[in-house]
Amino acid sequence: MRNITLRSSYKTLSVSQVHSMPNVSIRKKDDYGFYGHSTINHDYNLKTIKGNKVVVDNVTGLMWHQSGPDDDLKWDESKEWVEDLNSEGCAGYQDWRFPTVDEAASLLESSKKMGVNGIDYYIDPFFSDKQIFITTGDKLECEDDSEEAWWYVSVINEQNIGMVYWGSPPLCGCDVRPVRSVR
Repeated sequence: MRNITLRSSYKTLSVSQVHSMPNVSIRKKDDYGFYGHSTINHDYNLKTIKGNKVVVDNVTGLMWHQSGPDDDLKWDESKEWVEDLNSEGCAGYQDWRFPTVDEAASLLESSKKMGVNGIDYYIDPFFSDKQIFITTGDKLECEDDSEEAWWYVSVINEQNIGMVYWGSPPLCGCDVRPVRSVR
């Protein structure tokens, strides 16, 4: 089994930079990002550590929070929620963070992996179905700097595949799937 290291520090990325991300297969490009999936063969393990469910990927060396928050959060509340995870020492760790777009896109599966209430999810069933998109710590590089936007990954959409796209910080409904590096 091959170990893959994904970028873990945040960047400001243009659409063309996201289009050329490694470890993804793109089905369709557009001005907002792309529809596609990860090419990584994951080795996931679901664990409960100190009462917290986490998903460990032995290929990427990442530990993911299995479900994220129970409620929709505003942008600032989502950042506070991750800070609270660290203050509480979730699963014994204090280095939880938003994933990079590379890390979040690595979760996208090439086909439906679970269906809930008539919705197809393109993420492994080890993960909770609470989060339909993943907010990343990466920003969009805007040519005119007029808009502040972040990169997101959607595990559902009408194109029957996952999606990587940019958008403004949501006022509500921010989905968070925190991650930390294991190695």
